Amino acid sequence: MRKLVVFTRVSLNGAYARGDETVVNWSIPDPSVDRKAHELMSPDTVVFGRLTYQVFENVWPAVAADPNMPAGMRKMGEELNEMTKVVFSRTLTDVEWVNTELYHGDVEATVGKLKEGTGGDIVIFGSGEIVRQLANADLVDEYLLAVTPVVLDDPKLMFEGVKEQKMKLIGTHSFDSGNVLLHYAARQA
Repeated sequence: MRKLVVFTRVSLNGAYARGDETVVNWSIPDPSVDRKAHELMSPDTVVFGRLTYQVFENVWPAVAADPNMPAGMRKMGEELNEMTKVVFSRTLTDVEWVNTELYHGDVEATVGKLKEGTGGDIVIFGSGEIVRQLANADLVDEYLLAVTPVVLDDPKLMFEGVKEQKMKLIGTHSFDSGNVLLHYAARQA
């Protein structure tokens, strides 16, 4: 069975976003955090909600094609282009990013079927509403939480509305930027 891994940035008070923001502009950028997270998973499929998908679609294909971008960013853009992207939306009617599939149906059933298939890990970047649904359905296997040393006002909490769950700490990694990467295994009941 394939692993479902959530990789997201959170504030010290557990927020993945502030208010109605769709872009994480409060985190402390640190490529070493992304490199370490990349080492800890082997995804070939990304699950997105509409908002996160649209942000990624507007950025990463252009990054992959821009020879002036740093090599690490171009490589990440190329990897994202190659991965299967699964987008859940009630409003989108079409997706244009290469290797993207659009779903309007049941998130839990679709991701459950993906996990039963063959391939690498399935990763979710952000997409808080989908993370909460999949956590409540006991479908998340691991969490990689990049904790940024900031407390946000008007926080959108990552685990708001998620049933109580006990997790097992797999590892921690601290960085000179002040970010800390926490790696947890979800313990399904």
